[in-house]
Amino acid sequence: MPYSDRPCVKPSVLVADDDAISRSFLGEALSQLGVNVALAADGGEALQLARDESFDLLILDCRMPLAGALEVLAALRQDPSAGSVGTPAIASSAELDTHEQRALLAAGFDAVLLKPCGMQELQDALALAAPQPRHLPLLDDELALRASGTPAVVQALRGLFRQELQTLCLELDDLGTDAKALEARLHKLRSSCGFCGAASLSGQIVSLQRHLRLGHRGAMLPLMDFRRALLRTSEALETP
Repeated sequence: MPYSDRPCVKPSVLVADDDAISRSFLGEALSQLGVNVALAADGGEALQLARDESFDLLILDCRMPLAGALEVLAALRQDPSAGSVGTPAIASSAELDTHEQRALLAAGFDAVLLKPCGMQELQDALALAAPQPRHLPLLDDELALRASGTPAVVQALRGLFRQELQTLCLELDDLGTDAKALEARLHKLRSSCGFCGAASLSGQIVSLQRHLRLGHRGAMLPLMDFRRALLRTSEALETP
């Protein structure tokens, strides 16, 4: 469903691209999807706009005058007073090899978008503009008790859950290349999180499921944060 069909939801997106045709297409396409769009023709203008305003999503071209996507995002993340300091960001480019895409994700981008792209790809990308849970506890005992009934049951389930997380950590690299298998595993894991009160990991699963919707060519999954959440939750489960 386009954002224009959703009541009270009109995200704002900053598009920065020095190519006039690409910039025009992205701006018009996002506008048709019911999004408020701001356009920037170079990295300096993009950085200034992102500092002045709080956008819901940034789409930054990798190669722009004054500063490319990497430089813009790095400067933005280091400025706590910036309006878009924590805004999800997508790096866009006409050509990126696998190594370059992984480097962008490691640098903090939430996704990579290869141009030319279509309307469906942009609509999928807007999933990143949806609010994501923050500051959730690793383990929420009250949530676990409501789902599982008694402390004894919660303790038993958490023991099994910890084994599940350890196995998943070992298999994650292979699953990262098989979207269908990963999606099925995440669905199962999210259910386990509910029974065990793993609130923070559940939030990370929701985020990763959104990324799986970015199924167009060039989209890669940022598994670093998810792996970190797995390890932190597993460590918390070791504490009596």
